[in-house]
Amino acid sequence: MELHNGAAETTPMTHTPSAPPPFGRALCAMVTPFTEGGALDLDGAGLLARRLVGAGCDGLVLSGTTGESPTTSDTEKAELVAAVREAVGDRATVVAGVGTFDTRHTVELARSAEKAGADGVLVVSPYYSRPPQDALEAHFREVADASGLPVMLYDIPGRTGTRIEPETLIRLAEHPRIVAVKDCSYDFLGAQKVIARTRLAYYAGCDEHNLALYAVGGAGYVSTVANVVPGPLRAVLDLFDAGDTRGAAALQRRATELIEAMMASGLPGTVTAKGLLSALGLPAGPVRAPLRPADRETVDGLRAAYERLVA
Repeated sequence: MELHNGAAETTPMTHTPSAPPPFGRALCAMVTPFTEGGALDLDGAGLLARRLVGAGCDGLVLSGTTGESPTTSDTEKAELVAAVREAVGDRATVVAGVGTFDTRHTVELARSAEKAGADGVLVVSPYYSRPPQDALEAHFREVADASGLPVMLYDIPGRTGTRIEPETLIRLAEHPRIVAVKDCSYDFLGAQKVIARTRLAYYAGCDEHNLALYAVGGAGYVSTVANVVPGPLRAVLDLFDAGDTRGAAALQRRATELIEAMMASGLPGTVTAKGLLSALGLPAGPVRAPLRPADRETVDGLRAAYERLVA
């Protein structure tokens, strides 16, 4: 290490995970397009999936929070996986959201996703019933045992009412098919603890954490905002990997306005993503009740923030 003007010269940081991320780095939590009449729009889903993959997404997560999974039927979930699989082929991983508040139902959905062509499953903590940690652990193990697909656990206590505690995650990491976590815990210390003690691939589930989690060994992100700006978000990771940490940080900061507008405006990300996608002429369609569409003023604000980011 040489010294110049009293400062230490260091080698730029790059991202060197211990193993390749199991589902890729840049994943989009894709909306589920519907027709104006509210039916599943499989053609639109295929078009959107191809656009996202072409713009830098190397994985698509279907039927998650952004995909309105509580309002889609089991048949629709399987049809969506099959349509997206056909649309993107082997150019991207397809992860199917299968989590419910019922272990038996979740097992059925995992097996259905495997038959439909998914590469993995996203399993959220059972919501409403708020199981204790030992029951939560048993739930995840039973789902992981039910199919041959790798599992991404989804920790989002703000919606489910139950945290997957770090010690529980550390134990679950011993299961050969539990390989990843989508982290919406807002516990950065807890996330770092699990990253340090396991081989679980940690994906940021909150877009403001994309770069920060990646910098401490995370695998990448599962992003709602990527529905509309897949390229810039992917570029943040690419810049960091190339050693341009200042450039990565600058681009992450530039994205902050749109991230805040989409994810912290008091509306669900599904509503803002579909409103902006529709304004851009991209497949989305309406949201299903009980959600309601974004109003014109909100959409105009989203469009302005989007244009400032991509300008």
